[in-house]
Amino acid sequence: MSAGDAAPPVSGQAPGQAPGQAPGQAPEWTPDQPMVRLAEVRKSFGDLDVLKGVSMAVMKGEAVCIIGPSGSGKSTLIRCINALTEIDSGSITVEGIEVSDPGLDKLALRRKVGMVFQQYNLFPHKTALENVMMAPVHVLKQPKAEAEARARALIGKVRLEGREDYYPGELSGGQQQRVAIARSLAMSPDVMLFDEVTAALDPETVKEVLVTIQELAEDGMTCILVTHEMGFARRLADRIYFTDNGVIVEHGPPETFFTEAKDPRTRAFLSQIL
Repeated sequence: MSAGDAAPPVSGQAPGQAPGQAPGQAPEWTPDQPMVRLAEVRKSFGDLDVLKGVSMAVMKGEAVCIIGPSGSGKSTLIRCINALTEIDSGSITVEGIEVSDPGLDKLALRRKVGMVFQQYNLFPHKTALENVMMAPVHVLKQPKAEAEARARALIGKVRLEGREDYYPGELSGGQQQRVAIARSLAMSPDVMLFDEVTAALDPETVKEVLVTIQELAEDGMTCILVTHEMGFARRLADRIYFTDNGVIVEHGPPETFFTEAKDPRTRAFLSQIL
């Protein structure tokens, strides 16, 4: 074995698990290492190969946008990061926690990794305030007064002051999506995943949601977004990843990605949407 080769895992050891490390126990992670790391991640649904050896690394405080045609594996990729979808092989780590570890504490992972979906998934019989409070009270066991104070602050952060007692049906789609963002932030995550969060919105409500996400990124939140909003991706992202047919074709900073793409598939995709 050469000096650069990795030692093979011992029997029963999960990928990325250090020798002697208990299942589900995170090794020491430091901010100079990637906060989120994917290495040769593969995922199939039946005979359909959706992810074909995807690798990427996201540092603390970075905003990364994943773009590509429909069906290219974008949403599956970020669902794998917080263990909503299990991978077939490869490795995903979040702050050193191996996501595919059989002993993974999924609650602990999802306290670190918040996710906002296309659909808002708010409880229709609960007010905006109650929706944001629910997980801290019932999952984190926070005192109700503490959870309410935090929820009110987050509703203010997403610029919905005065609508705390509104039910989802009384809010616009953009407002509901901002409540969903506040609800995810209530778990105090270190990373936020956004899966096409404006896809179901009317055009006039898209901007208010994008402004909220941009403010989070500017505050230093690590963000990974799947988006078709190219202008927004260009303004927000530190790096752009283009996926097609289950692989990352090309990636780079927006300053060069949109004007100096090298792969013909990237150039063809950009020519259709820019």
